Amino acid sequence: MSQQAAGPQGRPSAPRPYTLRRSRRARRITVRVDPDRGLIVTIPARGTVAEAERALRELDGWIAPRVAALEDRRRRAADSAALGLPYLGRVLELRPEPGRSRVRRDGDALLVPEDAAQRGAALTAWYRARARAEAAPRLEAAVAAIGARYSRLRITDTRTRWGSCSSTGTISLSWRLVLAPEACLDYVVWHEACHLVHPHHGPTFWALLQEHVPDYREPSAWLRARGTDLRLLIPA
Repeated sequence: MSQQAAGPQGRPSAPRPYTLRRSRRARRITVRVDPDRGLIVTIPARGTVAEAERALRELDGWIAPRVAALEDRRRRAADSAALGLPYLGRVLELRPEPGRSRVRRDGDALLVPEDAAQRGAALTAWYRARARAEAAPRLEAAVAAIGARYSRLRITDTRTRWGSCSSTGTISLSWRLVLAPEACLDYVVWHEACHLVHPHHGPTFWALLQEHVPDYREPSAWLRARGTDLRLLIPA
């Protein structure tokens, strides 16, 4: 639910548009700037709009630079996507074609729908398929190397994690990893594979990961620093 209530003399009582969420688990009001959905305010189930907007006013000094930074990143992402989209460290030129509904790769180019409204969904479908094709053999190799087994591979679009490993052995990976350099995909695949042996982030987990991916800190740092940009290249 988006809100922008009016205050005294017609002035907005909230500094900017936002999305209000109620959560039974929330114990306090939280504010965050999401790459896809902008400003989000989460309040406890019995919280009020007035309390949410008071928090926004009080935190505007913290919010304003983050919203401005996100808008700048969106502009840069749009400029970058107009030239081409990354694929495991390479940039593929976008070539719109009349009448096309699906994406097809042609060398270092992606043939995409001419209609911009169709293009995002078509690109998402193509990258999802490529993520599975790229991740599956890597995961098979990783679990074989450490003597583990997994139950299935899920390709997702999670907002908070690049991958996960469930207690039942399901490995989930974000399709957006193929927008990152190849080392990032390798790192996340190995990270989740190691969780099949050590379902925690204790010393034995990190030792196993480092044994197989000695330089894992570099792709991990890249995803922390640049991961948000991947969500902006092809919006959800």
